[in-house]
This record gives sequence, C-alpha cells and structure tokens, in this order.
Amino acid sequence: MKILILGAGRVGESVAESLVSERNDITVIDTDPLRLAQLQDRMDLRGVVGNGIQPSVLKEAGAEDADMLIACAPLDETNLVACKIAHQKFGTPTRIARVRSPEFTEGSALMGKDGLAVDEIICPEESLTRYIRKLIEFPEALQVLEFMQNRVSMIAVRAVHGGPLVDHVISELPKLVPDVPMRIVAIYRRDLMGMDRQVFCDGSTRIEAGDEVFVLAAGEHIRRVLDAMRKRDDPVKRVIIAGGGRVGLRLARQIARQVQVKIIEADPRRCEYLTTQLPDSTLVLHGDSTDEDLLESENVQDCDLFLALTSDDEDNIMSCLLAKRMGAHRVLALINRKAYADLVQGTGTQIDIAISPSQTVIGELLAHVRRGDVAAVYSLRRGAAEVLEVIARGDRKSSRVVGRRIDEIALPAGSQIGAIVRDIPGADGTPGREVLIPHHDTVVESDDHVIVFVPRRRMVRQVEKLFQVGAMFF
Repeated sequence: MKILILGAGRVGESVAESLVSERNDITVIDTDPLRLAQLQDRMDLRGVVGNGIQPSVLKEAGAEDADMLIACAPLDETNLVACKIAHQKFGTPTRIARVRSPEFTEGSALMGKDGLAVDEIICPEESLTRYIRKLIEFPEALQVLEFMQNRVSMIAVRAVHGGPLVDHVISELPKLVPDVPMRIVAIYRRDLMGMDRQVFCDGSTRIEAGDEVFVLAAGEHIRRVLDAMRKRDDPVKRVIIAGGGRVGLRLARQIARQVQVKIIEADPRRCEYLTTQLPDSTLVLHGDSTDEDLLESENVQDCDLFLALTSDDEDNIMSCLLAKRMGAHRVLALINRKAYADLVQGTGTQIDIAISPSQTVIGELLAHVRRGDVAAVYSLRRGAAEVLEVIARGDRKSSRVVGRRIDEIALPAGSQIGAIVRDIPGADGTPGREVLIPHHDTVVESDDHVIVFVPRRRMVRQVEKLFQVGAMFF
C-alpha cells in the first residue's frame, strides 16, 4: 500500500515505523529537513520537505497514486486542509486526520466529502484518556482492551502471590474459576537477565507470581478474571495528576465527579486557565511534580493513583519514582521514548505502568491499513505484539478459515485464536451475539468476529492472508 504521512513528529514517526515494517511504500512530508533526514537514515522510507497543504508538495510526494493520507501534523488546520486537497485535487481514496479539537466529530456533515473530506479522525489525547479511565475502573490491570462494543475484552495483569490461579497450570482454570470462560493467550516472564520473555502457553504451562498475563474473556467477566490473578485492589478514590496539559485537563474533566483530583502544574498561567475549566472540587497546585516537599504536603502517601502526564519523559519518570518511594499506591508515567518505556515498566522498577502516547493510537490507524476485514487492531507491549479482530468471510471453498476447525487453521507459531463473537437469533427472534472461547475442534463460521493474538508484528501479514477470501481458492 502506498501511504503518505504528513508530519514527522512523535505520532508521525511511530506510524511510519509501524507501517514501514510491514513493507508499505511510505512517504513522509515535513517542513523540517533535519528531522526527515534522521527518519530516512533509520527507516526505508522517502522524505519530502515542504508544507503538506500545498498541492505541489503533495504531488511531489506521490498523492496522485497514493492509497492513503495520514495527516498528523501538529495543527488541526493543517491536517484538515491537507485531507480536503488530497480528496479534491488528487482523489486519494482514504484520508485520516489527527484532530485535537472536540468540535470536529467523526461522521458529521462537516467531515463528509462535500466538507473537509476526512474519512477518520484520530485524537491521541482522547485515546489516552479512554485508556487511563479503564485503568482507574480496573486498578489491578496493566491494560484493558475492548472488542465488539465490550462484548469481549483482553486484559493484561501481573500475577501475584495469593491469586487463585497463581502456581497452577492453565488446564486447571475451569476447575478453579468455574463459569468464567477465558483464554490465556500469552505470558511474559522476566528471566535472570531482567528481560521479559514470552512463555509458550498450553495446558501444562504454570502461572508464576510476577508473570504478565494476557487473558481474553467476555467483557462482563473482567472483574472475576482479575480477581483470579491477584487480590482485589481498593477502588481508586484519590488521584494526583502531574501535568495540566491537554491530556491532564481532559482526564480531570472526565473523572472529577467520581474521584478526588489534584493537578500539579508548573506554568502559573496554565494553572489560572485550569481553575476556570474544572469543578471547584478539583485542587490546582502550582509547583514542580518532582518537588519532594510539595508531594509530602499534598499527602502523596494517601494517593491511590499518581499520574505523570507532562510532555517531559524524564520529569514523568522521576516524579513517579519519587511518588512511589513516598508511598503512592500505584503510579503511571506517560513516556514518549519507546526505549524509556521498555526500561522502566515492570517488576524491576517502581513504575507500575508506562504508556506510550503514540502506541495508543497506532491500533486505530492500523485497522485502516490492514488487508481483509479487520475491525480492530491493538498494539501490545509497546508495539512488540498485536491483537486483531478479524471478520471471517466466504465459505470453505473460498476461505482458509471458514468451515475449518481451529486446529486445521495454519496460524503462525505462537499465535492464538482466543475468542469468537458469533451472531445468533435471540429468544424473541431478534438478532443477538454470543461470545465463544474456542477449543481445538471449534469450527469457524462465516461472519464470525475472530480475536487473534499475534506475538510478533511481522506475523500479521500471514494472519491477514489467512482471512482473505480468494475466488479461486480450493
């Protein structure tokens, strides 16, 4: 696929890195020649220096025969205008825009082809906020992902001593947690060198304390799955947010009426603005989130969740380490550099969760790039693995999947089909859906939504080919 990416910032760079690794033809447009040169040195892509809203620059980048434009420049206006020009002048089939303003909503007439011609809107701040809110709702989890309007969920959780499933083998799950169908699709375990290694999962695999476990189950069973892996944490009632930027403000607005919120912001003018945007119950503090005296005076030891959401990776890491040392129950750091995120999260440090902002939106973009009927894509472990929701199409003659038992499907090594959502008639005759946790003899039917875990990104192409319908396949 030939893809144009407008903007070589953090999001644009992460998108380019993900798409280049899958053998797409990528061209990146940016006004900074040095940034483009650095990208070209690291990746197999083409760089074009210029303003992406100028038709001549888009033409030089290859807009005339491009399949997709992903506009993720810093300004909403640039991204929206670029999509309009790509549609009207070059007929680019798919146009995706990064838009921060909540006033531009997907599906509105303004976004239609007679308007700004944007097919999909991506908002990293909203994706991050949604991600963090799930972690507030389920504080024991490291990650909570939803499929099919929450009919199926994948959760990542660190197993601890005392959990009902810890020190038991996977085949014992039905006996230990009856009436909760679930599938453990991956386990990552820290070796003697401090590196996380994937553990092959079958019925004889034993769950150990410290394991990072990925589990698929019906959305209604999330709480019971978490309880099986570790003791239930107290509900989150007190939150401290370090950083009152776009993400911090958006999150505080959404949770201020459910929990007690304090925001620490270093810019005095931003503090004044925050006080006008948030309820009176939210305390806005002017100060440095790495100031030990400030954290002590605000009783950080009583905090259920400390969130470091500034734009500075080092500040986020240091403030989380300090808050954890001072007694904060759980800490989360927003970290842009992937190397930093890989380094700090896990049992070897005091940071419970490290979130990469770009990785939270990669899945939304990849769902439009994947071949076949891919309904959703999520990036796991900061891009190392993926989980896909793929719709099975065709019949036994035209598909390598439909009409076949799970053990007949040639999945890549380490990949697993963890759940299937199937249409069924309801008791009153109206359409309904059921969630299946498949076994080796489960047969995939046409129009099934199949949830597939893929341990390595390079294997995704093989999974896509499996689900593609071929008119001449027998």
